[in-house]
Amino acid sequence: MNAPQNPALGKVPCTIITGFLGAGKTTLVRHLLENAGGKRLAVLVNEFGDLGFDGSFIAGCGIEGCTQDDIVELPNGCICCTVADDFVPALEKLLNRPNPPQHILIETSGLALPKPLVKAFNWPAIRSRVTVDGVIAVVDGPAVAEGQFADDPEALKAQAAQDQAVDHDNPLEEVFEDQILCADLILLNKSDILDAAGRERVKAEIAQHLPKAIKVVETINGKVEPALIIGLGAAAEADLAGRPSHHGEGEDHDHDDFDSVALPLPQAGSPEELVARVAKAAEAEGVLRLKGFAGIPGKPMRLVVQGVGRRVGHHYDRAWGADEARDGRLVVIGLKGFDRAAVEAALAG
Repeated sequence: MNAPQNPALGKVPCTIITGFLGAGKTTLVRHLLENAGGKRLAVLVNEFGDLGFDGSFIAGCGIEGCTQDDIVELPNGCICCTVADDFVPALEKLLNRPNPPQHILIETSGLALPKPLVKAFNWPAIRSRVTVDGVIAVVDGPAVAEGQFADDPEALKAQAAQDQAVDHDNPLEEVFEDQILCADLILLNKSDILDAAGRERVKAEIAQHLPKAIKVVETINGKVEPALIIGLGAAAEADLAGRPSHHGEGEDHDHDDFDSVALPLPQAGSPEELVARVAKAAEAEGVLRLKGFAGIPGKPMRLVVQGVGRRVGHHYDRAWGADEARDGRLVVIGLKGFDRAAVEAALAG
């Protein structure tokens, strides 16, 4: 009797990296590129917004062996909503290169649902050429600890019984749940910001959302042994039934609950001054995530700023090009109708 064939044999493995806004997906991708061990990696990076910031953040980092051609940006909306128009053609372009990648990393938007993307690997144009090696969900530990995704179903039920006007629909909760429900591995990132009790509390919170045991690995700044991420052999596209979702097979998925805009980010006298402006902008009603870059007078490198919740970080990522305009930009992602005027006022200083 012949041994059963591995359905993924001979296909280029792809790792889908999902996670909510600001969880640390791009940092994880950079870490994997920096520790590729000679393997030819390529990256498809998608952002929900007007500025393809994450792609430039990766491509400009000077990683040995990683060229501009290895980074493909899909900035035209959520990757799980533009499969036919953007994702499949971009994947085919990578596969048709004379020296195709040995592994492809796919970083989704923070608002993307991973299951429709996994399902797309069954499309006739690509199903014989690629496989989903694994889905990695990056979780922002401190955000979960702060209760952003800790709705109590019993408490909500009690509220509903007392006040029929209460709206319990939480789109952020659904996005978070769909991301971890599809995962083969969950990274609890920024674990160094939590104490031991906090880490256990977050793990327990994650477990409440999962119908099956999924390994949770604590990470700091997305640093993890690449062998834990690459080579899972999950063939996730053949396991759709084991990856439940809030969105049924016939339902459309859109982002009507969210807005994004790219705004000018004026130069500041110092990194501290710029961070203060961004932190104030982050306090505006409805703002979820900010990320961008700006120039600091007298500094040859551009300063990257990223904020989620009350946390704003910054670092210099690369030197400005000789002919590059030092025009700062900031992507702001928030709930629909967020207070843009307050954001712009904060950034103006």
